[in-house]
Amino acid sequence: MTDARPLRTLFATLGLAALALVPTAHAQDRTVPRSGAELKLSFAPVVKRATPAVVNVYAARAVEVRNPLFDDPLFRRFFGAPGNIPREQMQRSLGSGVIVDSGGLIITNNHVVEGATEVKVSLADKREYEAEIVLKDGRTDLAVLKIKEPKERLSAIEFGNSDDLQVGDVVLAIGNPFGVGQTVTHGIVSALARTQVGITDYQFFIQTDAAINPGNSGGALVDLSGKLVGINTAIFSRSGGSQGIGFAIPAEMVKVVVASARGGGSAVKRPWLGAKLQNVTPEIAEGLGLKRNSGALVAGVSANSPAAKAGIKTGDVIVSIEEQVVEDQNGFDYRFGTRPLGGQARIGVIRNGRETTVVVSLQSAPDGPREEVVIKSRSPLTGAKVGNLSPALAEELRLDPSAEGVVVLELGKGSIAQRLGFQRGDVVLAINDKRVATSKDLEKLTRDPLRMWEITILRGGRQVTAQFPG
Repeated sequence: MTDARPLRTLFATLGLAALALVPTAHAQDRTVPRSGAELKLSFAPVVKRATPAVVNVYAARAVEVRNPLFDDPLFRRFFGAPGNIPREQMQRSLGSGVIVDSGGLIITNNHVVEGATEVKVSLADKREYEAEIVLKDGRTDLAVLKIKEPKERLSAIEFGNSDDLQVGDVVLAIGNPFGVGQTVTHGIVSALARTQVGITDYQFFIQTDAAINPGNSGGALVDLSGKLVGINTAIFSRSGGSQGIGFAIPAEMVKVVVASARGGGSAVKRPWLGAKLQNVTPEIAEGLGLKRNSGALVAGVSANSPAAKAGIKTGDVIVSIEEQVVEDQNGFDYRFGTRPLGGQARIGVIRNGRETTVVVSLQSAPDGPREEVVIKSRSPLTGAKVGNLSPALAEELRLDPSAEGVVVLELGKGSIAQRLGFQRGDVVLAINDKRVATSKDLEKLTRDPLRMWEITILRGGRQVTAQFPG
């Protein structure tokens, strides 16, 4: 797979949690080689166990091909309109995936199959199958595929516990770099809980120095027992090739996405807190009398949310969940987002200088009728798809959980709304001083042409009003 982004190319890595090759029922023993003979030990048994479950993923998508000269009036005047010139061509990408269910369920990266109209997978033994996309989750950059009519049960990999990994553990990365065929590289876990990578909403990556390159996206990171501990997603690179800094999505997050697909869902269901969080800066820590600037500050709580019912208050600082330390907002999002629905979570907070524990119910955000409509009448919002905002939609779009109104979901390519600078996630509050409560209200308010439009939106927590000529 070729990735156009030079600094971050998305890949897959396999995480090995120990130097001993003999799997145990519990966490692997960690030992340093004691002799030259031990250094000659082979990873072959682990590779043999894991590679049958790693596949190549081929995705094809139709893209519009348009020569900008054809839009030039002078060019068209002298040379006429173009004739039978193809307007679309098939763009193909290559990535990797991992079979997680013998019935043909495969996990890969969302960016590998984004926009694909055709997906095929090739197994390690060269057999090829057509596959369908059953679930996509842009927030984690994960997607689940299903092989169409597999003729037999397939080799599936077993999940490991990514929370058991330690810095220094040996890991293996398996994938198809540069399309050369299945390849295995090894390295160590360089760091854990990387939260400042900027790739997905849930940032809590495993960092490894195992060599991964374009085409490894969606591949496996396995430990020395051959269990899946991560899905390779990105590398930091100035040249597009491996420079020893790769990132993988932890298996605990992968399990959540796979469980949603197994349950027949088309979207991932996660616990909803119903509170707006932010990182604790040195200034905030000093103002609150904290010993260090860590944790997640509660900046707002939605009424009737699990956070409100548990007694969480604005100004609280969340420092732990189920006795696992929370360093920042991303760390909390990961720990909370991987908790199973239907149960409870004990959350440690600091309030007025004292630490206390609250119990939060793990339930998904409530949704309502979105009533999605595309604005077609001529107005500044022409070409925008909008829908009614709900807690579930606010959670999906990473908006303030207490926000209300109508939100922009999509913008038609080249539409008036896109050209005027409206963005996905903008909440439309009012048009010409008339409050917008539902998508039907917005559609009605934009139906009649006006000489001047005044539109108020909420973007990034800030209310903005702009005027547009009719």
